[in-house]
Amino acid sequence: MTVFQDKIIWITGASSGIGRCLALQFFKLGAKVVLSGRNRDALAAVAKEAAVKDSDFLILDFDLSSDFDAQQKTQLVIDYFGKIDYLFNNGGISQRSMTAETTVDVDRRIFEINFFAVDKLTKAVLPIMLKNGFGHISATSSVVGKFGIPMRSAYAASKHALHGYYDSLRAEMHGKGIYISVILAGRILTNISQNAVTKDGSKYNKLAEGQANGMTADEAARRIIKGIAKRKPEIMFGGKELLMVYIRRYFPKLFYYMAPRVKPT
Repeated sequence: MTVFQDKIIWITGASSGIGRCLALQFFKLGAKVVLSGRNRDALAAVAKEAAVKDSDFLILDFDLSSDFDAQQKTQLVIDYFGKIDYLFNNGGISQRSMTAETTVDVDRRIFEINFFAVDKLTKAVLPIMLKNGFGHISATSSVVGKFGIPMRSAYAASKHALHGYYDSLRAEMHGKGIYISVILAGRILTNISQNAVTKDGSKYNKLAEGQANGMTADEAARRIIKGIAKRKPEIMFGGKELLMVYIRRYFPKLFYYMAPRVKPT
């Protein structure tokens, strides 16, 4: 896809999972990539695996849950590459805990990573994209951005928030050369369940059955890139869990019956 040749693509959560696979595939397509995440060594390993020139990548390591300066990070990208064409808000955190047992601090942390960090980065890059007359911003959501299941209350809420936020932004950017995509991922074989937070904020540290049998991160990245190239507002992929999106929309009574019976792991 020559559409990505020499484009500047910023990916958060780029050290593993879908973010890592996106970076590797974009490098192959001739893009220049900004790799962001908490672990600088892991980000460097992605660039090393891609075997690209130093001038083709930039590592910006920071924690999405921290009080990071989005304007300062964005300026570092501009100083290095001169522009930003694509922003992939891919970093995030999942949840494995019942609502009544989960502290508000844990809920706030989930929202800080999954929503407010996205908000900060989006607002930081928008003026640059508007000035250049082009930009494409996306966020990795989840199928539970369309419905809720047990043990995902704050996670589902944070993903629902992304959909409302980007629906509004998409309408505001109409005709201005700025494109918005929300990525609805089903069960993907990544470390998201191991890194999920429990009721007290500790890690779940288990590979959930749904993830173990899920789509590979490499295939997920291919689906995303294909959708981004087509400028799709929503890009959805996964397995049979996608049926719940349609059941929730068209057969709500059936959904209300099924939701309590969904295996939450």
